[in-house]
Amino acid sequence: MEQRRLGTSDVYITPILMGTWQAGKKMWVGIEDADSIKTIRSAFEAGITTIDTAEVYGEGHSEQIVAEALSDVRDQVEYATKVFANHLQYDQVIEACDRSLKNLKTDYIDLYQIHWPSGSFNSQIVPIEETMNALNHLKAQGKIRAIGVSNFSRSQLAEAAQYGRIDSLQPPYSLFWRQVEQDAMPYCVEHNISILAYSPLAQGLLTGKFAPGQQFDPADNRAKNKLFQGENFERAQQALEKLRPIAERHNCTLAQLALAWLIAQPQTNAIAGARYPEQAKDNALAADVKLSADEIAQIDAIGHIVTDHLDDSSVMWNW
Repeated sequence: MEQRRLGTSDVYITPILMGTWQAGKKMWVGIEDADSIKTIRSAFEAGITTIDTAEVYGEGHSEQIVAEALSDVRDQVEYATKVFANHLQYDQVIEACDRSLKNLKTDYIDLYQIHWPSGSFNSQIVPIEETMNALNHLKAQGKIRAIGVSNFSRSQLAEAAQYGRIDSLQPPYSLFWRQVEQDAMPYCVEHNISILAYSPLAQGLLTGKFAPGQQFDPADNRAKNKLFQGENFERAQQALEKLRPIAERHNCTLAQLALAWLIAQPQTNAIAGARYPEQAKDNALAADVKLSADEIAQIDAIGHIVTDHLDDSSVMWNW
């Protein structure tokens, strides 16, 4: 798979990344460690070398699973992890990074990201300058190679960038969830900041595998996802029907089509999660789907069937 430069850093990433929220188990149902390890390994073998995780995914469990899957090929992969909103004071950032290094069984992290802005989830308000000072220190030490932020608005991103180089933004972004296009994307394009889109398949909705009447276990985070509820879900089904003929033309799945459209957007790469090896392999194949400008515009218009009716909230869940 081709590699793309992460912002202006010396880190190079694959346009499809392996997402490992589910490997942490917390807020997911029916996840087995053995499956997660095989799936992460399969992603690597299929050409996905960039792996995204976070300290909060199962309180370090996801990071440990990533290490178990890939420690023997550490020099061939890029690790991206995140510090949570409750660890943004200077000393807390340093300690969190050291924990993540230990969990990942490595002495450096390729991309270290602020997971949510200070104050999220009733966390303590910490000045962004203090957090960035800690990240700059870790970078100077060689413990991290690049700094990123996740779930930041354009104004929050611009404020953080006053205190150090930001090389990536990680927003929720898919054909069915596109607020970032109006808010932070223009800033990212102007300042050469890579976009790492999470939930690029709208948590599985863009696979076309969820029929009307789908019920999720209350412990599954998708039970609270706005896209799976009411008229949003019905509009998504209409859009999927219009996408099927385009996928058939390319002899690809709906999921591969949605990922191919996303990585064709400015500065954009897709973090695709998977439970099983076959899903990871299928995600990797999306990088081979080449869409014409007309098809990209056609898919874009179909996505608006869903997104034109959503509110302005950037959060995908009714938490």
